[in-house]
Amino acid sequence: MQSTINWHAYYRLTRLDKPVGIWLLLWPTLWGLLIAGAGYPDLWVATVFVLGTILMRSAGCALNDIADRHWDGAVARTQRRPLATGEISVKEAYAVAVALSLMAFVLVCTLGMQVVLWSVPALFLAVSYPYTKRFFAIPQAYLGIAFGFGIPMAFVALQGAVPATAWWLLLANVSWSVAYDTAYAMVDREDDLKIGIRSSAITFGHREVFAIMLCLIVMLAMVAWVAIQLRLGWPFWLGWVAATLQLFRQNGLIRTRQRAQCFKAFLENIWIGAALTAGIAGAYWLG
Repeated sequence: MQSTINWHAYYRLTRLDKPVGIWLLLWPTLWGLLIAGAGYPDLWVATVFVLGTILMRSAGCALNDIADRHWDGAVARTQRRPLATGEISVKEAYAVAVALSLMAFVLVCTLGMQVVLWSVPALFLAVSYPYTKRFFAIPQAYLGIAFGFGIPMAFVALQGAVPATAWWLLLANVSWSVAYDTAYAMVDREDDLKIGIRSSAITFGHREVFAIMLCLIVMLAMVAWVAIQLRLGWPFWLGWVAATLQLFRQNGLIRTRQRAQCFKAFLENIWIGAALTAGIAGAYWLG
């Protein structure tokens, strides 16, 4: 008997067909793991965080679609999402989100009670983020905290404490998230204005390009400050320069304010994260 389960709809619900979100969540987590583990984090801890990142990002996408199901149909970019089209019910989407969250929680439980306790606010951030678009002027900042919370958790798992370094990295990720998600929000700005959704692209108005570039500069400055404090060697600075050069590319794309170009700018942020991650890893492995 042929299965009636629409696996492709679930695949799209969890955004596994669009892995850019996984990478943007994974890069800062890897910063935390590499620095907390002095370049060689415990293999199981690293595995838990990588798998947990994939699981919680997927769960977060399902929760986001539940929260936005009444609006997604009115936005050109999201009108074909499974909940908006009725391919998946709200009940089914909740089941997916809960199942994925439980799987992530089981993995976290293998790392000890201290990490488990830190996973509680991480879960709260993931669940509550979709609703911040109703009343926060810059919900992208909240997203940055949610996306970067793996940083302090990594330090707790590997060092049993959260030093100042972890908070600097988290702040850097908040600034980075505001930058790339503002470019993302520029794609939906006209539709969001019609339906009353808040975003940084709307809040910044015609200064959004300046705001994005400023946030990227602040992020790179914070990461550089961490590297100076840790005395990371030349491989880090090679990666940092590569990431910095991406600013010119970003500016060239978003200054057009065209939807396709802004979306491309958002996608290309994975290379900024990749360059910084490679630089941090190289500083420990080669420096």
